[in-house]
Amino acid sequence: MISLRSWLSRLLGIFRRSRRDSELNAELQAHLDLLTAENIRRGLSPREAREAAHREFGGVEQTKKAYREQHGLPFIDTLLQDLRFALRMLAKKPGFAVVAILTLAVGIGATSAVFSVVDRILFRNLPYPQDERLVSFGVMAPFDSREFMLGPDFVDWRPRQAPFESITAVEPGSVDCDLTEQNPARLSCGQADAAFLPTFRIQPILGRNFTRDEDRPNAPRVALLSYGLWRSRFAGDPQIVGKSLSLDGKPALIIGVLPADFEMPTLARADLLLPLALDESTGRGPDARQRIVRAFARLKPGITQTQAAAMLQPLYQESLNYVPQQFRKEVSLRVRSLRDRQVGDSRTASWILLGAVLSVLLVACTNVANLVLARATGRQRELAVRAALGASRARLIRQTLTESLLLGILGGAAGCWIAYMLLGLFVSIAPDGIPRLQQATLDLRVLVFTLGISLVSGIVFGLAPATRQPEPDLLAGKESRATTRNFLRQTLVTAQIAVSLVLLAGAGLLLRSLWKLQSVPLGMDTQSLIAAQIDLAEYRYPQQPQQLEFFRELETRLAKLPGVSALGLSDSLPPSGGMQATFLSSIEVPGQPRFSDGTGGMIGYRFVTPDYFSALGIRILSGRAFRAEDISANSNPVILSEALAKRLLPGANPVGKSFFFANRKTWRTIVGVAADVKNGGLTAAADPEFYLPWKPEPEGYFRRGHLLLRTPQNPQALARWVRSEVAAIDPTVPVTIETMSQRVGKLAHRPRFNAILLSIFAAMGVLLAAIGMYGVVGFLVAQQTREIGVRMALGATPQGILRLVLSSVARWTISGAALGLLGAWLCSRLLESLLFQVHAHDPLLLGLALLILLAVAFLAAWLPARRAMRVDPMVALRYE
Repeated sequence: MISLRSWLSRLLGIFRRSRRDSELNAELQAHLDLLTAENIRRGLSPREAREAAHREFGGVEQTKKAYREQHGLPFIDTLLQDLRFALRMLAKKPGFAVVAILTLAVGIGATSAVFSVVDRILFRNLPYPQDERLVSFGVMAPFDSREFMLGPDFVDWRPRQAPFESITAVEPGSVDCDLTEQNPARLSCGQADAAFLPTFRIQPILGRNFTRDEDRPNAPRVALLSYGLWRSRFAGDPQIVGKSLSLDGKPALIIGVLPADFEMPTLARADLLLPLALDESTGRGPDARQRIVRAFARLKPGITQTQAAAMLQPLYQESLNYVPQQFRKEVSLRVRSLRDRQVGDSRTASWILLGAVLSVLLVACTNVANLVLARATGRQRELAVRAALGASRARLIRQTLTESLLLGILGGAAGCWIAYMLLGLFVSIAPDGIPRLQQATLDLRVLVFTLGISLVSGIVFGLAPATRQPEPDLLAGKESRATTRNFLRQTLVTAQIAVSLVLLAGAGLLLRSLWKLQSVPLGMDTQSLIAAQIDLAEYRYPQQPQQLEFFRELETRLAKLPGVSALGLSDSLPPSGGMQATFLSSIEVPGQPRFSDGTGGMIGYRFVTPDYFSALGIRILSGRAFRAEDISANSNPVILSEALAKRLLPGANPVGKSFFFANRKTWRTIVGVAADVKNGGLTAAADPEFYLPWKPEPEGYFRRGHLLLRTPQNPQALARWVRSEVAAIDPTVPVTIETMSQRVGKLAHRPRFNAILLSIFAAMGVLLAAIGMYGVVGFLVAQQTREIGVRMALGATPQGILRLVLSSVARWTISGAALGLLGAWLCSRLLESLLFQVHAHDPLLLGLALLILLAVAFLAAWLPARRAMRVDPMVALRYE
């Protein structure tokens, strides 16, 4: 048994091997010199004395080997020897080494880049201790796509719930807040109750958490700084706790600094964390304005999500007593893990992209396996000689695997550079909404993964040549036909074609879906249209008259700008613009039956100025648009969308009829019907909605306005004028400007991202498959040079030789295509959730992908096959 000290001494001795060997040679030579001198004294001649000394001492090399085994680590010694030999062999064939390393680098680099993205979505722990016990819970209702809770329900449930260690509530999203001290800035403020940090087990790096007394309405304002704001705004001041900042014109005491990896469970940006200040005395009456919150909890040990949902049922049933009877069937309780809430629909796309890039890695490995097999064929005589000299089967396998592992590691090192570039590309083209994409980096975890796949890749493509048994006949100079190895190479090419066809078919489906998505009619004209979003701070514009006056003055100023042909204003903007909404069941038209079976879904509405429809190019199908006189207090017109008019008054002309919604009995006159406009995204049908005039209304929200300016002028120049006019009224008001084409284009960002990535991987797979086909056909042509020469000498024509080579290629290609079609048929079902108006088993797309792949494969095979046509029979018959 070797002690640790002895083992370390032997390990260090490996790095001093040259000096140790020199000392050993000197010592052995000294022994031989002494024996030689002794033999000379006995009367032998110097030559006889040396020979006798060697016979008496024994084998020098055997002595050296025994010494190295006793004073070294044989396994490490052998490994280093194999590595040195592998490096020499790669240096002898630099072309082979470069092609193999670059091929592996492409596969490993792409895989590492995608893994760095999906790792944070699918595998890596969330930045909270014991994150697997964190859940989101609440009620599902038609007006919200995620679970929520009403403030009174949360207050009732908090002391009575049983499945959770603790529960907490946060504000949905984040709210704008302004630093109004020196160098003012608009920030995003998160709001959470006092139990938030303990529930998520987050400890401020400076200061403390909120107290219960601070988490009440009208309590003195306190704030926790995010790490980024603390570093950028306050230069990481360690004495920041206890100081005040001016927030929305009011002082707020800084009580702590959050850790660098802090994030809200809703993934909303939070520069500051403020108390939720939930009013626990809010009533439940029909007119009460109940606050909506997002609720999170930490499960007790041993409690599952299903058990938690069952244990919350009694509290949920009590809350249903405050829900109108006709609405109860549309409400449900939901408990799910925090990861599921954050990942959402990114999970499916992440698995698909990871599977696609692993397919590219598989194609790369099969390509390198073909290269290594071809190279191994030329080294069979060398291996046969090694075996004849006593090398064991395990020793030969270890040597071969060492060479392939070295290739894998070198390919992984080059792949890190490719992964870095691809990751930058992914981040630059990625849409908003992919969780933690901006955090994706080549950190230690990703580098360990890269090392792992490099080693696995080396084993995968090195296994076939390593297990090949050297043929003793090669020592007699006989030629090995290597039929089995040819079949293996052809099988690998078949697999490459199959995988590439699956990737091509998937990319085709996503690209056609993207084309369909971008061709969807929106119901509006977005060309030459600029949208400016303006948000007014509540502390500066607390009342509706102030807000309306700001926008009235801004409209007057912008109307004077040269080249503005239409100017509209709205409190929300399609498409996918958040808008106010009411239930269909709350809408009434005299003489028409009122919807009474549940809520009927949500009906959105907007406050717009008279020129809104002309600015957006929305057609008025019947009646008229708003006029200037509709803004008067005595006028209450409304315009319905076509979809809403059909639901409320099917088959009738709604113009001139009365209309009211919600609980306010304000009767409005329907003055027009507008064409439907896409608001819920490109994939959803046009939602029913209605329009109200931009004027003081109890339901109105005028702190945010969207200006629409139609102009043929340069958008950048007009944007500067808009900003200057806003600043002339109030320089503290932020303005966000984009063209409507850009706004609409964002809706296709995620489908475009998925399509581009899968297309890149498909292109990589096809290119690698083509290179593999070219290499295998070229090798077979070179290997069969003598046979081709004999055939041509016996009368075969060049065209016949070409047909012979291509017919062999056709068998592999057709086999690969058949397997690929089957794989594409099965795998395309995984893409169904990502497709729009495209059938997952579209035969036209499958046929097109097949034609592209066959064309590439034929071209890759035709180039080396042409060389077979030009073989000189006399040269071929003298071959070797």
